[in-house]
Amino acid sequence: MGDSDAIYRLPTNKRYIALTFDIGWGNQVSGTVLRVLQRKNVKNATFFLSATWAAQYPRSARRIRSQGYEIGSHGYLHHDYTKHSENWIRSQVKKAERVIKNVTGVRTRLIRTPYGSINGKVVKLLGTLNYRTIHWSVDSLDWTNPGVDAIVKRVLSQTRSGDIILMHASDSATQTAKALPIMIDRLRAKGFRFVTVSELINGRTGSGSSRVK
Repeated sequence: MGDSDAIYRLPTNKRYIALTFDIGWGNQVSGTVLRVLQRKNVKNATFFLSATWAAQYPRSARRIRSQGYEIGSHGYLHHDYTKHSENWIRSQVKKAERVIKNVTGVRTRLIRTPYGSINGKVVKLLGTLNYRTIHWSVDSLDWTNPGVDAIVKRVLSQTRSGDIILMHASDSATQTAKALPIMIDRLRAKGFRFVTVSELINGRTGSGSSRVK
């Protein structure tokens, strides 16, 4: 692709932001998150799926697709890519791609590495595999379960136009689904509109992205 940089945010003069959810294990929170998004009429969000999760819960993975949300890869095994060889990374990414496509019909072109662990070498390799590496600019820290109010406050205080917000829809993130509707309402009250990561990439109107060096 020629683009070896990871995308953290994409500055834009429009009030666009991307809600993203990583899923690695469990089958309860993901369903609740989807119900919240539907109830709040949020039609655009991006889910990064662990391929092992998609294989274990195919109906849940297909539900994400059927409800119109964007699907990206969260890899196969949940390992730190910066600690592995290029051959190992390549095999993991391709295996995850095959599994997710077999389950959902989606050939993923966006990837968020496990733990968000990246370096220039990893991102460049992912680029040769025709993947855009997606990081984030706002970390909700929802996986630490700091309290609903803390999650909402953290996201609301940091979010700017063009931001990519990291959340989780794994069962370990027990407060995400309760924080999400509050966040959605308050972000909308600030004039933000929800788009997918791909829409943010394709529709950006700013002066470039903030990327890994």
